[in-house]
Amino acid sequence: MTYEEYLDGKPVVITAALTGGIQGKEAHPDLPETPAEIAEAAAAVEETGAAVVHLHARRENGERAFSTERFQAVTDAVRGATEDVIVQHSTGGTAAPDALRAEPLRTDPAPEMASLDMGPMNRGRRLTSENTRDTIDGLHAEMRERGIKPELEVFNNGHLNEAFRILDDLADPPYLNLIFGPGTLAPPSPANLQRMVDQLPAGAEFNVIGFGPHQLPLTTQSLILGGHVRVGLEDNSYLRKGELATNEALVARAARIAEELGRPVASPAEARDLLGVESRR
Repeated sequence: MTYEEYLDGKPVVITAALTGGIQGKEAHPDLPETPAEIAEAAAAVEETGAAVVHLHARRENGERAFSTERFQAVTDAVRGATEDVIVQHSTGGTAAPDALRAEPLRTDPAPEMASLDMGPMNRGRRLTSENTRDTIDGLHAEMRERGIKPELEVFNNGHLNEAFRILDDLADPPYLNLIFGPGTLAPPSPANLQRMVDQLPAGAEFNVIGFGPHQLPLTTQSLILGGHVRVGLEDNSYLRKGELATNEALVARAARIAEELGRPVASPAEARDLLGVESRR
């Protein structure tokens, strides 16, 4: 997408990352962890404008889970509580054993979308992920076999090179998620976002994540550049300094800003058409 497409009022896809796999209720007391809590959050964000929900699964003790069974429980609950929202599973590698990375792809039905990390990264002092090419290619092959739309997770410029490596194997349009934050992620600034967008191939669709206080400015910039946005408690616990957020409030704010800027908020059906996503409903 481009600035010209922004001027034309192309719809914006809002993704809500409801829970994540790292922080828990110690970081935010209302962070959804159980299937019922995640489903309730999914219904609320669909009502306020989210077309996609990005899902992680949790164990009963709140720790991140990787098994197909745990993802199945979350997915079933979300589909039962929502009308038409697009289900996107995480295959993210932070603290994830490689042997379990494909488990979230094997629910029945399969998720409509899934994240695909594009390379190694460090987050915090003890969180790291290798994301070798063998792992990336294996996950991508399974997504293709199961008809799952990959969202390419670009955490820095090197990951952009890795995304270019597989672009020819992707169904149109390729969908890249540009991520800004700490560690080995791209440094969060408007200039860095602009540079990364300038390098994207024609016809690609892109989404933007800014962690913590960078969520609001960088997702707003994405709207102006013709991109899409991801918000939610996985990425940011606060609506403003000192005020804890909810997933619903973060989505509602993103939708309000998009509409003020003249970009209509895409429904799940419109998002499927825009991104080339096969419906599982």
